[in-house]
Amino acid sequence: MIPFKGFTDSESFTQLPDSFFYQLLNEITDTGELKVTLYALWRMEKIEGPFHTLCETDFDADELGLNDEEVHVSLEKAVKRATLLKSVHEGDVFYFLNSPRGRAAAEAFATGNWRKSGKVMSAPMERPNVFKLYEENIGPLTPMIADALKDAEDAFSAEWINEAIELAVKNNKRSWKYAEAILKRWKEEGRGEKQDRRNDKKSRQRDVEDKIKKFIGG
Repeated sequence: MIPFKGFTDSESFTQLPDSFFYQLLNEITDTGELKVTLYALWRMEKIEGPFHTLCETDFDADELGLNDEEVHVSLEKAVKRATLLKSVHEGDVFYFLNSPRGRAAAEAFATGNWRKSGKVMSAPMERPNVFKLYEENIGPLTPMIADALKDAEDAFSAEWINEAIELAVKNNKRSWKYAEAILKRWKEEGRGEKQDRRNDKKSRQRDVEDKIKKFIGG
């Protein structure tokens, strides 16, 4: 067995309901059922939109250390225990958590009473973790930088932060101060559309350099 390297500050954490620990953890004795239950709690939390749901193929057998048949059997056990709800409509099968929101969504799906604009999207949207983004592109995370990154997440969109860090790397200015200056300039002056930046890339880059120097006092 390869030793686990340990958790890091740059990864996100998943919330688990209290009832999982004071009831289900003691009652679930089948490894496969435990795996699919935890997997569902993890992935459904990351889904955006009104329907937090998964289909059977969303339960990645390789990630779970199971084969396809074991995934199917484990899901049926979770449904029998009622930790997961199985909802069917017009041949489509989806699994929901047995929670107030999950029960309402499962019933709406089964009867076809869901908004077409909110059609089920089972795969979770990947979000760049700002701590991981910083460590991979700029350098080691410090408590002071971590606080600054948290503040940035509240003030700016993930897309802006990602692009600001990319621009800092591209300009060989690998510091959060530089990336933060870019974000502040965009907030104060507005950020041009991507097509505009492509059409006049060199000119805009020089403009960015000059105005960032004013922000960082360099």
